[in-house]
Amino acid sequence: MNTLLSTFAPSPMERSVQARVDAYDWKTLAGELDGFGCAILPKLLAPGECDAISRLYPEERHFRSHVIMARHGFGKGEYRYFNYPLPELLSGLRTALYPHLAGIANEWNERMGADERYPDEHASFLKQCHAAGQARPTPLLLQYVPGDFNCLHQDLYGELAFPIQVAILLSEPGRDFTGGEFVLTEQRPRMQSRVEVVPLRQGDAVAFAVHNRPARGTKGNYRVNLRHGVSRVRSGMRHTVGIIFHDAR
Repeated sequence: MNTLLSTFAPSPMERSVQARVDAYDWKTLAGELDGFGCAILPKLLAPGECDAISRLYPEERHFRSHVIMARHGFGKGEYRYFNYPLPELLSGLRTALYPHLAGIANEWNERMGADERYPDEHASFLKQCHAAGQARPTPLLLQYVPGDFNCLHQDLYGELAFPIQVAILLSEPGRDFTGGEFVLTEQRPRMQSRVEVVPLRQGDAVAFAVHNRPARGTKGNYRVNLRHGVSRVRSGMRHTVGIIFHDAR
C-alpha cells in the first residue's frame, strides 16, 4: 500500500512519530530557522531506529536509484533514493514534520515577496508535485567512509521545491566515525558568506533552508542564498537519512 495518499487511519508507528514531532517547542525552532537558517531537533530517533534504517542500505528492494557522488562531481561518497512506499518510519516523519514547517515556509515566502503558498497537509502538497510531473520519491540514505565528503549544494528537483528539509544523523560521532560535520553556508548580498557547523549526535535531526530564506535588515527583509554539505569523514562509517518534502521529476 502506498501510504502517501492513503485515507486509512494512522498506524501505531505513525501516531508515535506524530506525538514525538508535536512535542518539540516549534516556536523556538521557528526562531532558530528564522535567525540562522537551521534548527536542531534533538533525539528525534532512538538508537535502535537509527540502526534499523542504516541496515537498509544494502537492500536494493527499498531503493529506486544508487548515486556515486564522484561520478557527478558531488563530492565523494554514495547515497540511495528510497522507493515508494517509503519505510513506515520515514513516511510517518515526512507526514508529521511537514505541517510544522509549512507555516514557516509560507511566512518566508510572504516576506520574500514570493507567490507560492504551501498547503497544510503533506499529501496535498504531493498531489501538486505529481500534477506538475514530479512523482519520484526524494527521501534518501547516505553512506560515507574515510575520505568521503559532500560538496555544498541545494536539493532542487523540479519547479516545485519545498524550501525546508530535514537530515537525521544515524551514526554516533566519535564511536562510529570522526569528522563528517554537517555544514551550512549562507551568502548575503554584498557580504562574505557565513558558515554554520551543526553539532549532531545519533538520532538528532537538523531542519534547514534548502535554497533561499529571508533575513531582516535595517531596510526590511532581504533574500539570502544557502547551501549545505558534509565535511570530510576521517574514520569509520557515517549514515544519514535525508527527508525532502517535494518529489522529483
